[in-house]
Amino acid sequence: MSAPQTDAGTHPTLDELRAEAMQWGRKPRRRGGWYVTEHMVRAMRAYGWTIIVGAVGQPILYLLGLAVGLAALIKVPIVDHGQEVTYLMFVAPALLATATISVASEEMTYPVMAGFKWRRYFYGFNASPLSSPQIANGVIAGAAARMIVASAAYYLIVWLLPFGAVPHPSTGWLAIIAGVLAGLAFGIPLMAYAASIEDDKGQFALVQRFIFMPMFLFSGTFYPLDSLPPWLAWIGWISPLWHGSELGRVATYGAAVDPLMVAVHLAYLLVLAAVGYVVARRVFTERLAK
Repeated sequence: MSAPQTDAGTHPTLDELRAEAMQWGRKPRRRGGWYVTEHMVRAMRAYGWTIIVGAVGQPILYLLGLAVGLAALIKVPIVDHGQEVTYLMFVAPALLATATISVASEEMTYPVMAGFKWRRYFYGFNASPLSSPQIANGVIAGAAARMIVASAAYYLIVWLLPFGAVPHPSTGWLAIIAGVLAGLAFGIPLMAYAASIEDDKGQFALVQRFIFMPMFLFSGTFYPLDSLPPWLAWIGWISPLWHGSELGRVATYGAAVDPLMVAVHLAYLLVLAAVGYVVARRVFTERLAK
């Protein structure tokens, strides 16, 4: 291919070629985060059926096994903030938030470890015009895309099937946003931790057993948090799952939560995600500079 020519028909100067190269080099940097997002989403095709089955099959199993089956055994309404609701209505928003947090624990642990240690593709990204913060942004956006799919599938199943779990569908869809926000509040700090790990010694298994599982059991998922003694209730108070579940309950059946507490739930999730993001950017930058 012949070299580009100027208007006068002569070959461009070295400065003109350099300027043109710089112009093309800025394009990947300007959209670099989206390129990383595209890579992360395309990589999910390797386990696409797992994502589909998890997004569709998991909510059905949980709803039938825990919400419908357990509700039939309990046979009493749940009193949530002084309001009587069916057990299924109470549990469904919490299970939706749990689904997004579960996705975050998958996409922001081992894939991040692979990018730094096993496959080291983050270093390849960083050798291009992509910056370290853009790589972190792309990982977060890719995980958020899967969270949206999982939470939307969960909500559609709860809403469309004759479970009666969403009496207020006009606002119920906001539970999707609350669930994704809870997933980001849990996942972004976890991503920062995963990026700092040099060697895999079972740290992620410990996170699942000693952070995710207690959070799942003691965050007001299956019963109101105020029914727990204070020495256990504190787990829910600091848990993104409880805050996301409360917001989902406000959206799906109009739980009588004080507006100030709604603001507290939102602020807590946003602050947790923001602090995790600042730390993650710093860790990515320091790690990729080595």
